[in-house]
Amino acid sequence: MIIFRYLTREILLTMAAVAGVLLLVIMGSRFIRYFADAAEGDIPASILGTLMLFHLPGFLELILPLAFFLGILLAYGQLYLNSEITVLVACGTSPNRLLQVSLVPATLVALLVALCSLWLTPAGALHNAVMLEDQRSRIDFSALAPGRFQEFGSGRTAYMEGLSDDGSEMRGVFISERQRRSDGTPETAVTRAEGGYQTLDPDTGSRFLVLADGERYSVDPGRHEAERLEFDTYAVRLSQAEERRELDSPEYATTAALFGDDSPRAQAQLQWRLGLPLMVFILTLLAMPLSRVNPRQGRFAKLLPAIFLHVSYLSLLLAALDAIGRGSLPAVIGMWPIHGAFLALGLAMMARAQRKGMSG
Repeated sequence: MIIFRYLTREILLTMAAVAGVLLLVIMGSRFIRYFADAAEGDIPASILGTLMLFHLPGFLELILPLAFFLGILLAYGQLYLNSEITVLVACGTSPNRLLQVSLVPATLVALLVALCSLWLTPAGALHNAVMLEDQRSRIDFSALAPGRFQEFGSGRTAYMEGLSDDGSEMRGVFISERQRRSDGTPETAVTRAEGGYQTLDPDTGSRFLVLADGERYSVDPGRHEAERLEFDTYAVRLSQAEERRELDSPEYATTAALFGDDSPRAQAQLQWRLGLPLMVFILTLLAMPLSRVNPRQGRFAKLLPAIFLHVSYLSLLLAALDAIGRGSLPAVIGMWPIHGAFLALGLAMMARAQRKGMSG
């Protein structure tokens, strides 16, 4: 039990450190993309935290297998450098026993990956898709802050004094936009209104900003006259009808629903979700022999080949996912030959290591 606790602690601590670094990098990259969208006014900044939170399971289902794989490599590599594995084997700890010890934390990691891939990731992806779709259908000025001049759609600059309590109406609106007349002459249009709200045309699907109690001025560059229009209501088209996001995609479906769906895309998604927990155990078999290093080589000697092996494994699975979804690869065959090939490779490497008399 002392050896078990020691080895398990070394693996999990190393895995946690690797997972933390990878998660920070991936989440940082995704946050920058969302932040750029928020800066352009496509989404309000207030929902960035929620979007990142519900993306977390999707990141973890990919990060945890890689982090555990690297955790075994680095933890056991350090034990080889310190000759601790040699001492353990000399004291009667067989290579099979070391593998059994490694499979215990592997089971824990596989359960976490299964929780993410089978339940949390599709639920989080659906939540984010619904939220983004809701933002697309809501007011565009939700990304604007009262009291500031900000870009508002294509070529528009907007200012508002404030929003209503429910955030559905603008108060004290000023909009400047560059546009062209029907004859191609450029002009600048300035609109001021006491208030405004958005409406959606049910027939065309286009969105309009309806302004109330205001004035609109049109000015041509180089001319000393302007057009002035007073209005009770004035509608400004914000965007044409856009194709709505496909929320019934297998990517957002529950795992139970995928079992009853025989379509290629559903079967591809199901095999992907089931294969990720299996991937953890196969990577454990691969990591045990790869972790064996000569003290003169250093603990990072086999890190690059190991990463290349993992990238190849994951790339083949992603290629199979796309091929099954397109129907070019039968779902009956699916991803299982890929898992089988890497499982056979891991068993062969373990058998070769056993013939040498030491684990790894």
